[in-house]
Amino acid sequence: MTESNNAALKRGVPIWAQILVWIFLVGLLLLVGFRLKAVQTPMVEVGKPIPDFKLVFYDEYKYATRSEMMLSDLHGKVLLINIWASWCKPCEQEAPELEAAWQHYRAGDRVVLIGVDYVDTPAGANSYLKKFGITFPNAPDLQSSISSILNRNMGVPESYFIDQAGVLRYVKVGPFASVDEIKSMIDQMLEQ
Repeated sequence: MTESNNAALKRGVPIWAQILVWIFLVGLLLLVGFRLKAVQTPMVEVGKPIPDFKLVFYDEYKYATRSEMMLSDLHGKVLLINIWASWCKPCEQEAPELEAAWQHYRAGDRVVLIGVDYVDTPAGANSYLKKFGITFPNAPDLQSSISSILNRNMGVPESYFIDQAGVLRYVKVGPFASVDEIKSMIDQMLEQ
């Protein structure tokens, strides 16, 4: 090996190439960091309108004989959207409470409770709905498109209380302790 080849090997990568690599790495880290922050931040904030989205209900769980509708079709009513999954044990805890709330408000047609089944199998969802005697409208969210609008996949169960104008008023993370807890929130919204 000659002395000039030996000197070239000792020098390594040119300084300009090292700078470019470091700039690229820092940029990549910033991009990943911003993306992680966005994933942890809910899309919809309390006090802000919910973006419109389509609901396609399970066959036996339609709303007013409709198999699909836009969320905006329900403006004028208080909405409780509950995100659940058949594999979620805390969801089982609150299922009877949600059904009891639906039975309480159903006849007045001022409140609509909608279940959104998060990343589940149709067989699992059907079994869950039958097991707990659920009668309120339910829609699958296999691609997590609905839950990503509301919560960016923070977990299940989560419930969203939306007022008559389509504005998010309250978010409940975790299961409800009682039907009275649900009714308390809905009644406050009906009085406004």
